[in-house]
Amino acid sequence: MPLDRIDFVILAALQNNARLSNKELSAQIGLAPSSCLERVRALRQSGVLQGSHAEVSSAALGIGLEALVAIRLVKHSRDAFRRLYAHLRSLPEVLCVFHVTGLTDLQVHVAVRDIHHLRSLIVERFATRAEVDHCETAVIFELHRTHQRPCYAGVDEAGLPLAPKRRRRPR
Repeated sequence: MPLDRIDFVILAALQNNARLSNKELSAQIGLAPSSCLERVRALRQSGVLQGSHAEVSSAALGIGLEALVAIRLVKHSRDAFRRLYAHLRSLPEVLCVFHVTGLTDLQVHVAVRDIHHLRSLIVERFATRAEVDHCETAVIFELHRTHQRPCYAGVDEAGLPLAPKRRRRPR
């Protein structure tokens, strides 16, 4: 779906506050409520807007520790990767799985009760897998997350808007 300037303004506003009502959103961006609602619906239907999320306190959920676990595979095969990836995604402690380049193959962001829970997770649920050669853990002391993604569409390397493409007139 090709996006225009108004779509980018809508996306920025919703990334900043996904709880905006259509009335608030339309007033903020200077668009009629009916037009704003149609644009948001189109952004959802096309897959550009993929969801809205609540930010919940980790402590309220009993999470006392988060970590990144770097995993290196024994053998690089599509089947081994798919099996391990499916296993990791099935675990409630796993927040994100990143397939990365470098010395390791996966970076796994986990949330656990405490250091004992982390050790048990790695020893019993990660390292015992036939696909896994090596695990290396980094405890996260502090986490700052932003939900606002930078927008590079429609701008050049300096961040200036690209000139619109001219349409050729039929001869």
